[in-house]
Amino acid sequence: MEEKLKQEPSDIIKIVMFGPESTGKTTLAQALAAHYNTKWVPEYAREYLQEKWNREQKTCEPKDLIPIAEGQIFLENKLTKQANKILFCDTDLLETKVYSEAYYLGNCDPILEKYAVENTYNLYFLTYIDVPWEKDDLRDKPEEREEMFDYFKNTLDTYNKNYVLLKGDFENRMKTAINHVEKLIQENDNTYGNR
Repeated sequence: MEEKLKQEPSDIIKIVMFGPESTGKTTLAQALAAHYNTKWVPEYAREYLQEKWNREQKTCEPKDLIPIAEGQIFLENKLTKQANKILFCDTDLLETKVYSEAYYLGNCDPILEKYAVENTYNLYFLTYIDVPWEKDDLRDKPEEREEMFDYFKNTLDTYNKNYVLLKGDFENRMKTAINHVEKLIQENDNTYGNR
């Protein structure tokens, strides 16, 4: 099982959209991937949990977290091989860990926690809660947005992750994101040479 939670080695720049539900992560991941003519990794949990909801009218349970994490890393490893210099991830295992702790009394499977911390990314874009809440079958904490945002931010701080806060409308977020991506590309080119 552990191998299924581990990133395959790569020198591709990896950036994670990170933050509470309904804060524009998917929209940003898609737009940034289009801007840089590369791939983005969808949030596997949405597909997995939507199928579960459609089938059983049940939401996420602790037993679902490892299959979700395995599916997420499988997609990430697959799309890393297809990416053009940079890969945008709609989520990562650290986000799965946050949700596990927030929903299940502070608990997280030790193996999930291990890889949530060990898997590495060049940068996190922490998405703020200043965009309208959009309801769907899976979203369920509209009244706890501020607490959830704080939890996400504190997690990045606790594990000393490199992150940038994205606030404001879509254009402002894109502008801020592109500025930081350009810096990363330049640093990466200086380290590995132009390809």
